[in-house]
Amino acid sequence: MKKLFKKIVIYFITVILIGLVVIFSYHRYHLSKESELLDTKGTLVEVDHQKINVYTEGDGQDTYVFMAGSGVAAPIYEMKGLYSKFSKENKIAVIERTGYGYSDVSKDERDIDTMLAQTREALLKSGNKPPYILVPHSISGVEAIYWAQKYPEEIKGVIALDIGLPSQYVEHKMGAVDLWTVRGMNLLTKIGLQRLAPSQVYNPEVMKQSFLTAEEKEIYKALSYKQVFNDDMKNELLHVYENSLKSEELPKPKDTPILLIDAIAEQNKDSEFTKYQSQKYEEFAEQINIVEVKELSGTHSIYLYKPDDIYNLAIEFMKTKVGNTERPR
Repeated sequence: MKKLFKKIVIYFITVILIGLVVIFSYHRYHLSKESELLDTKGTLVEVDHQKINVYTEGDGQDTYVFMAGSGVAAPIYEMKGLYSKFSKENKIAVIERTGYGYSDVSKDERDIDTMLAQTREALLKSGNKPPYILVPHSISGVEAIYWAQKYPEEIKGVIALDIGLPSQYVEHKMGAVDLWTVRGMNLLTKIGLQRLAPSQVYNPEVMKQSFLTAEEKEIYKALSYKQVFNDDMKNELLHVYENSLKSEELPKPKDTPILLIDAIAEQNKDSEFTKYQSQKYEEFAEQINIVEVKELSGTHSIYLYKPDDIYNLAIEFMKTKVGNTERPR
């Protein structure tokens, strides 16, 4: 009986290993084929011995800098429906930090000071000078707030799209299970298992939208398969507590005008998390001199569902609350 059980175990392990080899080979083959689609869209600049991509569009007095959330592997394509509205009368820049879009994977520890230094240098080298109006989504809110804390003279305003506040990441530090889940997902994507679950690689909603051409949708998918949950994305999450703590140890950026857009899905409007999120936004807003909190109905990727509302709220906020007044230095 023991010998039979041992044979079954060996057979099972062998089948799994062969399956993983097949999936890995399949993944590498498609990456090679998909690479033919990936001509850089934007300006690649060298920062810290690696290439960082910045896509610029439009013209105007103000430069809106779009900063993608965690895991948005192809920001230029996924956020196009929103930034294209701003670029009609303003200059926009989409910063693809390392590990995202057409940028290299740095494999550093994703310390907040390193990330911010790279962002600032990449923008300058690509011809985008401050002051900026930052448009962060999700985890990028930590970098945007830290930026306003460290270099307030560079930030004219912040249009925050359902961001995670530093205080939230500090209060909800990831436990051992979460940390190993992040590491495990990173390992699985290196093997190529994401090919079996496309909806976990790129946002299916993007494929339904009309702001991308058929060709751009194929590029979007190819970039997503290439970059999804790589080492930089992993390290961003593993170090979000330490990065947020650095921000929490500094005074709030009280003189930076901030519009907080709180995305509330209809099915979750009465949930404990929604109430907690709204409470944290209100607490943060109380410490900022020029601030508004606006609720929009929709899921976390609110830029896909309410681009017109976001644009109108942002322009109105900047015109009425900020205007052309000089920022304190």
